[in-house]
Amino acid sequence: MKVLYQLFLIILSVLIKVNAIKFYKSVRPLPSFQVKPCLNNDNIVSYFKTGLEDGYNITIKKSITIGTELRLTFDSETALSLGNGARYSSSEDNVYNVFKLIFVDNIDDYVINVKGHPAPYSPPYLTSLKIDGEENCRAANLTYFEDFPVGVAKRKNVPDRFCGKRKVLHTELIVNGVNTKSGDWPWHVAIYRQERSSLRYVCGGTLISKNFILTAAHCTTINGSPVVPDVLGVFLGKYHLFQSDSTTQEIQVYRVIVHDEYSHNDLKNDISLLKLRTEVVFNNYVQPACLWYDEAYDKLTSYEILGTVTGWGFDRTDSLTSTLHSAKMPLIPNYSCILSNPIFYSNALRNNKKFCAGFANGTSACNGDSGGGFLVFIPDIIDGKDDNKVPGAWYVRGIVSASLSRQDAAICDPNSYAVFTDVSKYLTWIQDYITSN
Repeated sequence: MKVLYQLFLIILSVLIKVNAIKFYKSVRPLPSFQVKPCLNNDNIVSYFKTGLEDGYNITIKKSITIGTELRLTFDSETALSLGNGARYSSSEDNVYNVFKLIFVDNIDDYVINVKGHPAPYSPPYLTSLKIDGEENCRAANLTYFEDFPVGVAKRKNVPDRFCGKRKVLHTELIVNGVNTKSGDWPWHVAIYRQERSSLRYVCGGTLISKNFILTAAHCTTINGSPVVPDVLGVFLGKYHLFQSDSTTQEIQVYRVIVHDEYSHNDLKNDISLLKLRTEVVFNNYVQPACLWYDEAYDKLTSYEILGTVTGWGFDRTDSLTSTLHSAKMPLIPNYSCILSNPIFYSNALRNNKKFCAGFANGTSACNGDSGGGFLVFIPDIIDGKDDNKVPGAWYVRGIVSASLSRQDAAICDPNSYAVFTDVSKYLTWIQDYITSN
């Protein structure tokens, strides 16, 4: 009996130790990390924990006096919680993610809490910290969350975090063939060509940087040869086609770059770039779209790729629309497209650098939509919510290239699929020009 009692005590002791270890692991604080977000400054420290559920803290380790102005800039959408002793000195700049504070007390070691907006999405990095106009963050560290086990994935091949984001938010969800609102599609541009003494609208395009517009080659050529840049004009932030908008920026074209292997007979390699003479000004109505990248497929919520086409193209009255319209449509497998009209689509798709999209039910890209983008929304994380509410960005997947004509007129047949240049096949070509010019 004594032996059994001692064995019982031993087993009980082991069980207590195991459960104590489990309890300790469950309640012990997550490991904390601290990093210099500005490599040149030891007085600015970022503190964070695994998970980043509550964001992270930035501490300024220096004495700050009443009346001092602090200006913080981040690389993506940000929400700040201010510590005591400071208040906002002006409204937040949600275009460039700039925050201006004024100190109302003398402070030592001022702490600010930073979160992705809306939380809990990817944490923004500090890119600038100015105290009374003097830069204190000349060498921003823009990768440190990826270097620690906190649950932030590396951003391999992910473009600028500013791109593809609307700055004017509307509650309506864009549906097939309906009016948009000004600011819904800030990367869509109108391309005009000078004819005699007037400018005529010819095509759409997509802003992809401060200097470059992505469009179709047939929009920027005559009989296969590039047009002279001086005859083209680009209008950004435009909503009304036939009247002026206060949000519009008009910029001249410096260079027309047409793909070397473009063929105007069959529209092979139907892609071109317009380099602008001056940089555009990003604001609520003018923003760049993101270029497609291979890892974007991993973030899609389904195997079906839905894109949105925007433009002033012909409507059911066979005339250009006066305001910007958009239509959502699925990317269609090539074989389905070819089966609907073997002669036209097998010819259009034969170089394997184009794709079809549409419903073949009256919603399609049409005359006047050429050159515009096929934009796909990629959420920051996959959570099954509607793309109107989940943070993410819009990526250019295709360029409107061609469509089947009606038998009674040289106008698109809205009951057929539209053909798009596949941007994913030309990423190297695009990047080579953007980075070298």
